[in-house]
Amino acid sequence: MGSETASSSGGIGVIPRRRGNTADRRPLTRRTLLASGMGVGGTLLMANALRRSASAFQATPSAQAGHEQSPPEATPSWLLWEPADLVEPEVRASDGGELSTELRVGYAWHDIGGYRLHMRAYEGGVPGPTLRVQPGDTLRLRLHNDLPPNSDPVPLAADLPHNFNTTNLHTHGLHVSPDGIADNIFRSMEPGARYDIEIAIPEDHTRGTYWYHPHHHGSADVQITSGMAGVLIVEGNFADVPEIVAAREHVLIVSEVLFDYLGAIESYDTVWPEAVPRFLAINGQREPIVRMRPGEVQRWHIVQAAHESNLRIALDGHLLHAIAYDGIQSDHIDLSDDLVVAPGQRVDVLVQAGEPGEFLLHAIANDQGYPSPVGPLARVVVEGDLEPMELPTALPASPLPSIGDDEIVGRRELVFSAIQPEFPRAANYQEFRFLVDGRVFDPDRVDQRVTLGTAEVWTVVNDHEDDHVFHIHTNPFQTTHVNGEPLARPVWRDTVIVPREGSVTFRSRFLDFPGKTVLHCHMMNHEELGMMQVVEFVNP
Repeated sequence: MGSETASSSGGIGVIPRRRGNTADRRPLTRRTLLASGMGVGGTLLMANALRRSASAFQATPSAQAGHEQSPPEATPSWLLWEPADLVEPEVRASDGGELSTELRVGYAWHDIGGYRLHMRAYEGGVPGPTLRVQPGDTLRLRLHNDLPPNSDPVPLAADLPHNFNTTNLHTHGLHVSPDGIADNIFRSMEPGARYDIEIAIPEDHTRGTYWYHPHHHGSADVQITSGMAGVLIVEGNFADVPEIVAAREHVLIVSEVLFDYLGAIESYDTVWPEAVPRFLAINGQREPIVRMRPGEVQRWHIVQAAHESNLRIALDGHLLHAIAYDGIQSDHIDLSDDLVVAPGQRVDVLVQAGEPGEFLLHAIANDQGYPSPVGPLARVVVEGDLEPMELPTALPASPLPSIGDDEIVGRRELVFSAIQPEFPRAANYQEFRFLVDGRVFDPDRVDQRVTLGTAEVWTVVNDHEDDHVFHIHTNPFQTTHVNGEPLARPVWRDTVIVPREGSVTFRSRFLDFPGKTVLHCHMMNHEELGMMQVVEFVNP
C-alpha cells in the first residue's frame, strides 16, 4: 500500500477514501428511515424482535435487581419510537488548573430506539459526562462503584470474562503516568467502594479528542458495551485557525447497542454471538437529529466506542473534512466521502451543510474479514436561513515532530493470532483464544520491557483471517508502513487497524513515565479473550 488511502481491509483506520461524485446520494425520507431503521443487520434484528413479546424488552436484567417484569404492551415499543434531537453529554470543565469531580458507576434505566434497557452507566447517563481540561491541569476523580456485588466467581481460566461489576478507569490516548493512582489499569475497583484517581496532564500534552472508559480485565467489554464511556477533551487545538474556532462543536460517541431478552447484559453470551439484537447509536440515542443551517460549518468530535466492529462512516450528500486523528491535530485536511474508524479511534471532522434537506449519517459496507455493521447513525437536518461560513484552506504544523532514523535504537515484532474451533459460527466464546506472540494475557508476566529515553520501530503482524486493532497505552506512535509498503505521509495514532494476514509498522518515542501498562487489540472481545500484553517502561 503505497499511499494514504483506505484499502478493502480498512487500512490503518480513519483514513479517507474518495468515491467520486456524491450527486446520487438522496436525502433521507421517512420511507428510507423506516426501511433502514432496524440499524445493524436490520432484517436480523427484525426477525429476532418478532420472535419475542414486547414485554421481554421492558424487563429488568435479573431478579437480583429487585424489580418485576413489566406487562406486555399491545404494540411493541420499537415500532413506535421517533428520532429526537441530539443530546450533548453534560460538560465538566477544569478551573484553576484542575478538574475535580466525582463519577458514580451504577445501573440506570435507558430508553433507546423503543427499548427500555437496564445498563451500567457513569452518572446514570449514556454516555458519561464530557471532561474538558487544559495542558498542565490535574484531573482528580473520585469514582464510586455503586454496582451490586459480583454474582459470579472468578473462572479457573482468568482470561475469560468475569466479575462484571468490578471496574477501573482508563483515559484512552492520554500521555500520562500509568502508575499509582493515575491511569493504572491494573487497579481493581470493587462494588460498594470508592476510589481516588489523580492524573497530572503534562504542560506540553497534545490538545485534542480523547476518551475514558473502564479497563478491568474480565469486565471491560461488558461495561463499555453497556455505555460506560465518555469524552475527554484537552482543549485548545487549532486555536489559531479562525474557521475552526467559529465552528459549532458536537461530541458524537458511536456505539453498538447490544442487549439480551431482558434488556440487559448479565452474561458474556450476550455480547459474543452475532445474532444478538443490536443497532448503532450516537450519544446513547438511536438516529438522533443533528441540525444545521445551509452553509454552516460544524466540528464533530467522533469517538468510536463500538465493542468489536470497524465502521465506515459516510454522510449522504456531503464530504467529510478530517482535521485530527486520535487526539493529534493533522497538518493537512483529508477530504473524503467516508472514513473507516476502528474501535478506540477518534477523528475530528468539519462538515459544511449544503442545500436544505434531510441527510443520513450512516455506516456503509466495509470488509474487515467479515462484513462490518451497516445502518443509520444520525439524521442531519439542514434548514433555516443561509449561514455562510468558510472552511480552512490550510492547517498549522503537527505538534509532534517526525521520528528520524537517528533516534531509533531498537526494533520489535509482535504477532496477533487466534485459536478457534473448526466451526466458529456455531461455537461458544470459551472455545476461542486470541493471542499475542502465541500467548494469552497474563497480568503477572511482563511481555515487553522498554527503556525510557529511546525510540523504536515496531511491526505488528496479523496472522489471523480477520482485521485486528492495535492500541498501546501512554505513548502515541507514528505509523509508517502497512503490509510492508510505506505510506505517502506517516500518520500519528494511538490505535490502528492491523489488516488481516498483513502488518503495520510504526515508530514511537518512549520518553517518560515509568511503570507497567498494556498493549492490546481494541476489539474488546478479543482483549477479554487474551489478546493483550503487559508493557513495562523502565528508566535507563
